[in-house]
Amino acid sequence: MTVPQIAELQAPAAWGTVDFISDLHLTEEEPATFAAWQRYMEKTPADAVFILGDLFEVWVGDDAVNQNASTAMGFEDRCVQVMTAASARLALFFMHGNRDFLVGQRLMDLCHAALLTDPTVLQFAGQRFLLSHGDALCLADTAYLQFRQQVRSSAWQEPFLAQPLSERQSIARGLRAQSEARKQTGQTCADVDTHAAKQWLQAAGASTLIHGHTHQPSQHDLGDNQHRVVLSDWDACASPPRVEVLRLTRTGLQRLPLAVER
Repeated sequence: MTVPQIAELQAPAAWGTVDFISDLHLTEEEPATFAAWQRYMEKTPADAVFILGDLFEVWVGDDAVNQNASTAMGFEDRCVQVMTAASARLALFFMHGNRDFLVGQRLMDLCHAALLTDPTVLQFAGQRFLLSHGDALCLADTAYLQFRQQVRSSAWQEPFLAQPLSERQSIARGLRAQSEARKQTGQTCADVDTHAAKQWLQAAGASTLIHGHTHQPSQHDLGDNQHRVVLSDWDACASPPRVEVLRLTRTGLQRLPLAVER
């Protein structure tokens, strides 16, 4: 595969703690996961939080945010409120996932967050970490990759976003129902292609790839001093709950399961 252009981000010297999360799939229908995320965003001691895709179960356009003080606050508005409060005290970064690739600059401006290119190298404490959502590396899922190429194009996005918000939300509900039906049949995400991951790391001059998407939290030794660290998805109602942060400090990476209030 062709290695995409890789962006670079230099962490400020003052940063001591960086958090990575992904695949929260926030939705109004699952308030426990939203509440866990809200508590985390309010309390994390991190200097920066990197959201590596699929924060939302679905995002149909930034105009879903109402920002009208005279009407009741909707789910999207509450998400903006959480992110805006967090960005007042830490650096907030967002990368598109396969569920929220329609997040645009308007949302980033509202939340005072920075939109990251996928992939991006984070330079921190003298080390280089390659950050990605991970879906573009799942080469065995050819049908999804064709779909991804289609929906990431302006030729698809412009007419979709031109439709009324209610129509887009209806389409999104249908797609979510299809996704849930596939889960019930036991279908799982294709895993990241090892050769492709090693190519990306070599091109980036990095030794560690951090990504989400596959919902298979683990750490893989790829050989040649290369590693792949997979973020956990979030589900506060699972047994046991899956609510986990990957934290980077000057001493290394650590997985932190978070307590869930019942």
